[in-house]
Amino acid sequence: MKQVVFFHNAWLLAAPNLQRLSLSLSSFIAIHLLHHTTNPREQPPPKLWLPPFQQSKHDQPTPIMELVISAIKSASHKTHLLQLHAHILRTSLAEHPAVSLHFLNRVALSGPLQDHSYSHRFFRSFTSPFVSHYNTMIRASSMSDSPQKGLLLYRDMRRRGVSADPLSSSFAIKCCIRFLCLFGGAQVHCNVFKDGHQSDSLLLTSLMDLYSQCQQCHDACKVFDEIPQRDTIAWNVMISCLIRNKRSRDALNLFDVMQSSKYECEPDDVTCLLLLQACAHLNALEFGERIHRYIMEHGYGAALNLSNSLISMYSRCGSLDKAYEVFKGTCNKSVVSWSAMISGLAANGYGIEAIEAFQEMQRLGIWPDDQTFTGVLSACSHSGLVDEGISFFDRMSREFGITPNIHHYGCMVDLFGRAGLLDKAYQLITSMAVRPDSTIWRTLLGACRIYGDVTLGERVIEHLIELKAQEAGDYVLLLNIYSSAGHWDKVAEVRKLMKEKSIQTTPGCSTIELKGTVHDFVVDDVLHPRKSEIYKTLNEINKQLKIAGYVVEPSSELHKIDEKEKGYVLSYHSEKLAVAFGVLATPPGTTLRVANNLRLCVDCHNFLKTFSWVYNRDVVLRDHNRFHHFRGGLCSCNDYW
Repeated sequence: MKQVVFFHNAWLLAAPNLQRLSLSLSSFIAIHLLHHTTNPREQPPPKLWLPPFQQSKHDQPTPIMELVISAIKSASHKTHLLQLHAHILRTSLAEHPAVSLHFLNRVALSGPLQDHSYSHRFFRSFTSPFVSHYNTMIRASSMSDSPQKGLLLYRDMRRRGVSADPLSSSFAIKCCIRFLCLFGGAQVHCNVFKDGHQSDSLLLTSLMDLYSQCQQCHDACKVFDEIPQRDTIAWNVMISCLIRNKRSRDALNLFDVMQSSKYECEPDDVTCLLLLQACAHLNALEFGERIHRYIMEHGYGAALNLSNSLISMYSRCGSLDKAYEVFKGTCNKSVVSWSAMISGLAANGYGIEAIEAFQEMQRLGIWPDDQTFTGVLSACSHSGLVDEGISFFDRMSREFGITPNIHHYGCMVDLFGRAGLLDKAYQLITSMAVRPDSTIWRTLLGACRIYGDVTLGERVIEHLIELKAQEAGDYVLLLNIYSSAGHWDKVAEVRKLMKEKSIQTTPGCSTIELKGTVHDFVVDDVLHPRKSEIYKTLNEINKQLKIAGYVVEPSSELHKIDEKEKGYVLSYHSEKLAVAFGVLATPPGTTLRVANNLRLCVDCHNFLKTFSWVYNRDVVLRDHNRFHHFRGGLCSCNDYW
């Protein structure tokens, strides 16, 4: 004999063996519609009486519960969930942890059906929520716009005597990461020890990520050392931590360490993505090529994000031919791919080619984004294409509907500043739709240094002081302006001010990669193990270049000393030491790739142009703003940088 079970507004035919009954959403809706199209005069079959629901936390789901759970899982509309909520309240099924947990998961975590307010109301209806309920809510908070609520839930759980499991603490830490709450994360860390979960690898990985993002690299490393079973995710978080804390060289070392016989952990696509960023930062082309080979050998070559990162890495290492090779071989190029290639061409001084790439992108129907225009405007700036830059800036909003952001304005200020249109650059800053930041003012200050505009330079410094954003580099630029104009009394005043405020300038540092190892140099460096050979080689280079007509540019030295002393001081800049080491350690004709953390000075620029001609070697130098490709006595920037 068949019976009828009422399921809120719908009814279902129930076989005697309910365990064999499966409910699909389609059948649920079909029967629901059938009920509403039945002749109203016909009486529905009698409702099956369900006995009062008795439960304990250890109860196993009954067939009717499994039926309800199946309906919860298959619900695709908010109205279905509301009907199910009404049913489980009416039948007391909401008191069963299995049913309530599945329902809570749908409303708290399930994509389009997510409703944080509704899930919190449902959660508050529990008299004695279990740890799994708390975990769901804390996890939902960690992905919401209110991660603080997750931390409060974690605290409430502990106050009510509910024992936290590793997932509870892990989700609480993710909440802390969302709003960089180091103090809250440290409290959770203490509870991890109290609860005896200090051996849980996943939990410790989350803790390491928190310390990393809060700039606590030392604590992150300590947690990493405590992880008993380090998987690829743990290694990736550690690599990310080192990169974030400006230890890119250490990050590259972990690539070999994690694969060693001691750990036997295989890098994945995320590892490669992170290491490519480190290679780009360090100008480590050889290591980047090694990562590229690993990507191809392990089947990651089709990943679009890795292709885009390879384009960016090769471009930032000054190897445009390889960047273009990857770009050309990339299937289904996205706007990110095109933007990376355009930005690479721009940074390396190929402004016309960057504009042509933009036009080709348009021809193929790919719509540019704000990053694309940053690249194009940067190309115009680096190549002195003033009219083209103005045209692109106008088209950006008029034709493509993109509102200029601070980076676009920065490119335009740089464009006008490099072209000597300082008043126009200042007018643009004061009329911007967004508030100018310190970077834009520093861009104009750099232009004042190039053109020796003392008055405007002093005005820019005043704006930086108003923003409370003045840095050591700003005072150095001001020193440049004063020394170039011969205002040595003002140079002395600025130096006195810097001494009183204990302002330390950033020393110039140059790096060169040879055989996978990055060597760094500072001015008058004495720490390199081959220093005697390097200085001997540099002296010989200076001798040969002077014969060829190279003359020291004294304006590059900011101290008030005689010309002879200036020549001596300028002879041992970090870029020159890096090049001398390259000559010493590589065969004749080898391209030298150098990176510098500051703007290339005029004297070093003249030195490298003459060197590339006399020694018949290409030199690719990346300063803090762009690339210089020296070949045959010329530079790709056309002396415009």
